[in-house]
Amino acid sequence: MIKHIAAVFWKQIKDTLKNKETLIQFVMFPVMAMIMEKAIKVDGLPSGYFANMFSAMYVGMAPLVSVAAVIAEEKEKNTLRVLMMSGVKPVEYLLGVGSYIWFACIAGALVLGMAGNYRGKGLAVFLGVMAVGILTSLLIGAAIGTLSRNQMMATSLMVPVMLIFAFLPMLANFNETIKKAARFAYSQQVGVLLGQIGTLDRFHVSFENTMVIGMNMIIALLVFRYAYRRSGLA
Repeated sequence: MIKHIAAVFWKQIKDTLKNKETLIQFVMFPVMAMIMEKAIKVDGLPSGYFANMFSAMYVGMAPLVSVAAVIAEEKEKNTLRVLMMSGVKPVEYLLGVGSYIWFACIAGALVLGMAGNYRGKGLAVFLGVMAVGILTSLLIGAAIGTLSRNQMMATSLMVPVMLIFAFLPMLANFNETIKKAARFAYSQQVGVLLGQIGTLDRFHVSFENTMVIGMNMIIALLVFRYAYRRSGLA
């Protein structure tokens, strides 16, 4: 099992280096955050404001889009069918792809944390919050990829979902009505938690944070279960 997971993991690394569309998902927001934090200085703006804002957007976009695109593409090209015939089990494939994208996104999260000037315990908490958000996005992306017959279908499904989860945290900063609706999205809860790290002594994971993120995970798992029973991976 470990050998199959590792083989899928390394296959994804090679594919990403050839696929600029996937690679840009991992680097776009970290680079933008670094540029904005260095270039824009506004009186009264909290430290790490842009890093936190782009981090919440990153959580809602990069993992979701990447895993959905990878699964849909390999289904369309029958690569998955070949892997299954070679003895790779669906759970091994999903763990290989998911772990690769998770680690790639954590690397991006590390850059975002450094852009926000988080160090030591603050950086560790930042990465912990990001890790949970990335995992939630992976589950949603896997559900979309499994449900899709090809890349076109995956794109039509994931774009509106991605736009909701990626941009709600940013829009919630400027509109109270949107903020009330955004509280039910895991990416908004990630943004709320990240906003507390600057005052680490008051950092607190509330019942609402846990419940919303947990419910988003459960819904994603239920959709994935439905998608897998309906069409499988191959």
